[in-house]
Amino acid sequence: MLAHELLHIKNRDILVSSIAATLAGAVMVLCSLLRWDMLFGLGNYRGGDDRGLLHYVSLLILAPIAATLIQLTISRMREYKADEGGAMLIHDPIGLAVALRKLAVFNRRNPLDANASTAHLFIVNPLTDGMLMQLFSTHPPIDDRVRRLERMALRMSA
Repeated sequence: MLAHELLHIKNRDILVSSIAATLAGAVMVLCSLLRWDMLFGLGNYRGGDDRGLLHYVSLLILAPIAATLIQLTISRMREYKADEGGAMLIHDPIGLAVALRKLAVFNRRNPLDANASTAHLFIVNPLTDGMLMQLFSTHPPIDDRVRRLERMALRMSA
């Protein structure tokens, strides 16, 4: 697991995550400005044009969701990349897969007191599994990560 974390440093994942968070924050600010424009501005939705209002409302709803999903997707991709790089560093993908499984088992037996705002700080997602939680999770499911590492081990042995 140490190799995995070292690859986060080598790949400058904090920088990448910070840029993604900044862009998501910019989208949120623009949506906030759009909301104020709808209330007090000179938006083109006035004058009986309901399509303009519909466009504003759909943008207000969909843009923050899209920004968040993009940010989380980048985070999950960085996790896969750190897994792959860490396994290459130690020349043992199965060892990393075993460590991930052990962490997952420990996490199920001894759940940590975490919430969605701190989940990204954990090596293993401390939140309960479920389709909706996986969609908004910063970490990919352990089973997917282990499968990727096992495939990597097969490729390395061939």
